[in-house]
Amino acid sequence: MGDAKPKSILRSGYRAPDYRIDTVDLAFDLGETETIVDARLQIRRREGSERVKLPLVLVGEELELLAIGIDGRPLAAREYQIEGDELSIFDPPARFELQTRVRIHPEANLRLSGLYKSSGNFCTQCEAMGFRRITWFLDRPDVMARYTVTIEADAAKYPVLLSNGNRVASETLPGGRHRVRWQDPFPKPSYLFALVAGDLRCHAGDFTTRSGREVRLEIWVEPQNIDRCEHALRSLERAMRWDEEKFGREYDLDVYMIVAVNDFNMGAMENKGLNVFNSKFVLARPESATDDDYEGIETVIAHEYFHNWTGNRVTCRDWFQLTLKEGLTVYRDQRFSEDVRSRAVERIDAVKQLRARQFPEDEGPMAHPIRPESYISMDNFYTATVYEKGAEVIRMMATLVGDEGFRKGMDCYFERHDGQAVTCDDFRAAIADANGRDLDQFERWYRQAGTPRLRARGSYDPSRGRYTLELGQDYPETAFEIAGAAERRPLHLPVAIALLGAGGRALPLRLSSDPAEARSESERVLELRDEKAAFVFEGITEKPIASILRGFSAPVRLEMERGPEELAFLMAHDDDAFNRWDAGEKLALGILVSAVGAPEGFEQGPIVARYAEALGRVLGDEASTARSGRSRSRCPQRRSSPRSSRSSTRTRSMRSASDWAGFSRGPTKRRSGGSIARWPRTAPIATSGAKSIDADCAARSCASSPGPGARRPSRRPTPNITPRTT
Repeated sequence: MGDAKPKSILRSGYRAPDYRIDTVDLAFDLGETETIVDARLQIRRREGSERVKLPLVLVGEELELLAIGIDGRPLAAREYQIEGDELSIFDPPARFELQTRVRIHPEANLRLSGLYKSSGNFCTQCEAMGFRRITWFLDRPDVMARYTVTIEADAAKYPVLLSNGNRVASETLPGGRHRVRWQDPFPKPSYLFALVAGDLRCHAGDFTTRSGREVRLEIWVEPQNIDRCEHALRSLERAMRWDEEKFGREYDLDVYMIVAVNDFNMGAMENKGLNVFNSKFVLARPESATDDDYEGIETVIAHEYFHNWTGNRVTCRDWFQLTLKEGLTVYRDQRFSEDVRSRAVERIDAVKQLRARQFPEDEGPMAHPIRPESYISMDNFYTATVYEKGAEVIRMMATLVGDEGFRKGMDCYFERHDGQAVTCDDFRAAIADANGRDLDQFERWYRQAGTPRLRARGSYDPSRGRYTLELGQDYPETAFEIAGAAERRPLHLPVAIALLGAGGRALPLRLSSDPAEARSESERVLELRDEKAAFVFEGITEKPIASILRGFSAPVRLEMERGPEELAFLMAHDDDAFNRWDAGEKLALGILVSAVGAPEGFEQGPIVARYAEALGRVLGDEASTARSGRSRSRCPQRRSSPRSSRSSTRTRSMRSASDWAGFSRGPTKRRSGGSIARWPRTAPIATSGAKSIDADCAARSCASSPGPGARRPSRRPTPNITPRTT
């Protein structure tokens, strides 16, 4: 038995379920030594299924079945069978209600998957396959149902009872117990189910959507942490407003809740309307949190909120499609951070992380595509490749179609697939169809592992005023064998380029293949689809220096021969902030290496002087930040200024050094333009409409009366290094 080989699950083996679950009604009786779970499932056979005699097979782990029935009739022993982790019901009707009662033991659940108890609180974690530890179910992401949840517990020990959706009823019971009922009107997969019960405190606020709906925002924490929630609340408001403005996505429930507990075993989880976080990614106050802490909290809060549409309303058909929700949501939280802070700094940070973590993963024994073809344990695929490289693949599509085109594609995606469980190919098709683009070759990014190498070589013909850029792509050899390497084919690569003349002036770009009436631009996105291609630019009146892969437009290793003079020129003059930084990094590295053993062309004296000259220009060039995009102060939320209860995403522009002169000395943060801001050690933002309330008040304000029905209109920590954020 111990010699049995683990079984691989194959993407090619996907088969739609023969049965669907339309509604789920769960009742929890939470106890100190056991919990009873009653489930009522409305089930129907899938339309068009010819396997009418196949049994319904549900999965469960560590469940003690106490009762089972169909449509109110108890099942006889011959009508079902439990074998291992599977419950088989023989020859069920085409439509029926299945009732089960099980006993589970959250207090003894050391796997922290499903429903567990820790530090006196009940909590859940169901992604990827934890719901099967709560009740018998079709525990797979393509089974989406509407949930109603009733929770009963001791009122003194567990005054706060939370689940997904809107609170619709609550009552006091004899014997010091109470009961709360929740209803989620939107279909969701079982991995998004959440339940929290305990002695918690609430920091609350209100948000008005662009259509005028009032949404209550609640951050629930352990009592000792109630004074560290304000920044998280404001971060949530900024994310909600940004998603409305950038992607037209409104929040869809009457309440949005975040629960932060000290020993949650993941980083954060996007359960519908009830996110569960480790406290590290929610709590902050100026006396103890760094700028990085504040920024990290804002990013993770935004990431999990953005999942409401990219992951919850539209989810993944199977776990092979994990990057559909995670890569897309990482891209969205990156764009959010770029808009509310510094676009240049955020992009540079993202690429540094990609190169430091994902590139080595792509070149080692754990290399895999962003959409894997097989797995043994799904938990092994919460990786930098799925998350970070997945986000870069989304960014490339956005680069190819432009911001307006990407918004059109996202609108098409939501319109086609709201309430569905879909695939990466469905997303790619929506972007392509909305823009009339052929993205078929782009599918290779989803099935080929490894980091491509982009080779570039430029030549200038002054007699004809032509600059020729030769591009080639391949995969370098690695020390480890990468699965599928022999079948890898050329990718669809967007290569953003500009040609810089004297003083960094961007030259007009016109390809020899352009129509005569085509308008010249100072930046182009070249599309490399073959192993090699040459792009010829006409009308170039001086020898240019090429700025290649601007904004890191593709996740590749760029190889281009550049001497220290070219690097110093790009560092001093390039108006693309990423390439300017990248050139400075390469130049500085060359200087350091030359100090040990000077490579050809890196003589210490002249190049150090050129580096110092270029660095001086960077430090003094305020315009470089403005040209790279809207600049933001690194932590505007730490300044003390009142805000109205209605959220706004308006933030302050980058301030000059003199603007900060009146603030007390605090942690320093260097901004993109080179000036230094000293962040004040002041009280948190004065808040209008936000408040902290104790458990008794929470029970009255959040639990005592039925809420109105819902009205319709996910950083992010490093995978495998810090706790996972889904």
